[in-house]
Amino acid sequence: MSLSEKITHVLNGTIDSVNTIIPAKLDISKPSMTTQPLQQSSIGVLIGMTGDVRGRIVIVSDEPTLSNVGELMFGMPLEGEMLQSFTGELGNMLAGNIATNISSKGMTTDITPPTVMVGETKMYGFDRAFRVPVKVEDKGELHIILMLEPDNKH
Repeated sequence: MSLSEKITHVLNGTIDSVNTIIPAKLDISKPSMTTQPLQQSSIGVLIGMTGDVRGRIVIVSDEPTLSNVGELMFGMPLEGEMLQSFTGELGNMLAGNIATNISSKGMTTDITPPTVMVGETKMYGFDRAFRVPVKVEDKGELHIILMLEPDNKH
């Protein structure tokens, strides 16, 4: 399987996973390439991927949006440590669902535990990154970024 086919499967798996996990009407934009550094200004979660595609899945948003998504999923707005915990769990659910989804395409992958990032962050160390903007109806916007490690190009 070519790298471009693997990337397509991961991106399609990402879109399927978001639609499965977040119980709202979503407007998912087409993936676009993004360059280094990846900047976050509020809150996000990073999950590593190993296997057929090596890299990281990063979900970034702002606290009000993630609080609103938490309220959709759990019936109450979240803040502080509960919001940070939810952000990690949302990332874990999405990445786990992506891994399951792409395994049905014959790809093997494993994910690392989530790392929650709060505040302003810049990330470097990736060859290519694909950004998928997701608007959650009446709740805000989040971005899912698939960052590929440089050794994936060989």
